[in-house]
Amino acid sequence: MRETEIYQEWLSRLPEDDPMRAELLAIGDDEQEIRERFYQEIVFGTAGLRGICRAGTNGMNPLTVGRATAGIARYLLGSGLDVSKGAVIAYDCRYHSQEYSELAAQILAGHGIRVYLFPSMRPTPELSFAIRRLGAISGINMTASHNPKEYNGYKVYQDDGAQISGAVSDGILAEIQKLTLFDDFCAIPLAEAEKKGLVVMLGEEMDRAYLDYVKSMSQRGDAELDKTISVVYTPLNGAGSIPMQTVAKELGYTNFAIVEEQKDPDPEFTTVGYPNPEDPKGFHLAEALGRERGADVLIATDPDSDRMAVEIPDGAGSYRPLNGNQTGALLIAYMAESQAAAGTLPKNAAMVKSIVTGDMGRAICDAYHIKVYEALTGFKNICGVIPRLEKEGYTCFFSYEESIGCAPGDQVRDKDGILAGMLVMEAAAWYKKRGMTLADAMEELYQKYGYFAEDQISLVLKGLAGQERIGRMMDAIRGGKPSHFGSLGVAEITDYLHGYQDIPASNVLKFRMENGDWFAMRPSGTEPKIKFYFYAVTDSRETSEARVKALREAVMETVESIE
Repeated sequence: MRETEIYQEWLSRLPEDDPMRAELLAIGDDEQEIRERFYQEIVFGTAGLRGICRAGTNGMNPLTVGRATAGIARYLLGSGLDVSKGAVIAYDCRYHSQEYSELAAQILAGHGIRVYLFPSMRPTPELSFAIRRLGAISGINMTASHNPKEYNGYKVYQDDGAQISGAVSDGILAEIQKLTLFDDFCAIPLAEAEKKGLVVMLGEEMDRAYLDYVKSMSQRGDAELDKTISVVYTPLNGAGSIPMQTVAKELGYTNFAIVEEQKDPDPEFTTVGYPNPEDPKGFHLAEALGRERGADVLIATDPDSDRMAVEIPDGAGSYRPLNGNQTGALLIAYMAESQAAAGTLPKNAAMVKSIVTGDMGRAICDAYHIKVYEALTGFKNICGVIPRLEKEGYTCFFSYEESIGCAPGDQVRDKDGILAGMLVMEAAAWYKKRGMTLADAMEELYQKYGYFAEDQISLVLKGLAGQERIGRMMDAIRGGKPSHFGSLGVAEITDYLHGYQDIPASNVLKFRMENGDWFAMRPSGTEPKIKFYFYAVTDSRETSEARVKALREAVMETVESIE
């Protein structure tokens, strides 16, 4: 078996005292575990790497991180870019994040590329901001975002502050593939790199610049806001803790509380388990504190603080979540109305959404004459549209996707949970000043634009067997070109496998039904799952929700029958 041969090669080449060697020796009798670790090389996919921290070609470890970094260094040196402008490196609270970030800094410095390194964890949006502010040519972030605690990841950024894509991603991948995992990656010690000026530590000055930017995005003056509004925030033991507390204090929110158990870094995520704010279970402690304080809104960010989720009172003494489609629509409406009233809404404003994001944001943008662009899922794709829309004379007003990620404005070219959290807090304060809650605001939008209903299902299928079944599901539906799902007729099928209009190729299928409802399906690029998105809009909440339920049940009955 090829996996066993690679396993034995690792054992023979790793030094006796390397912790990875001991780790591999411990699984010597487990053929399935060896296969899982060595059946493939960890994929350089959605703007970088993401995987379980473990020894093996299919894991996040010093060899896979080192090889990727050396490949990036080779690409930058051959790109014609001015490497003296440097690269920015940040990291979050995960196991090995600091270790991997320092390893990456040592390798880039070893290739003569200047590195701006954060000395402790920072939010992902601050990394994007820092790249643009420093005029750097690249950036690296060690984070697994919202994945389980066993994971870590490696995101790569280009000079505009967006995650790499297209030719840049392909070029880096080509350089990585020229290297083996046991090559000399040319690292030099961190202290030596600092002495030579090849590593520069970032700190308070960059933090201050980013937080000032966040505060500058406030849409309303103090007189229009009730800043006594009760807010509960949890960073889920991640990088959002200090910046969100700082912003709330400096903007004068007097009733802002943080979940103490989740305030400080914890790579085990002891009190939350799965640190994904899109999962309502992540709000358990925030809800308890919210009930105690009578909170008007609960806000959570994921460990690297790019994603932000919201819960609002449910009218029965607890809280209910807003999904990413609803939160995005709420912020689009709040910002558009605020800027229209102030006369600051750009005449050529544009919004970017993913192809699997709902259409309520589009409806609001249409009302304010904001042009809408679409992109593939993932903010590397969404922000990748911004240079094109700017070339066409538009200003990016807002960008978002259904998975609780958004970037208000155009200065940060990635999801910005800190800025989004500030704006949710401000919107709640503005509505409260008018005698309304965020629930009232959502209902007002539904009555004006229609009752948009949505649902999402993720089938988690782990390991090689799961990956193969996901492939069979996509192949069966794509090849079958179904005309019906249950009793629901299909009006149109859009297959993005070879690209569609201005949207690049991706393994996504989208079905428009005869009644106007639609759904999409795609394998995740970062997790072992296949995702399904269901949408309907009518003039009635009950009708919309019933139609989404019927569509979901009909589709999933077909899909789950595929072995």
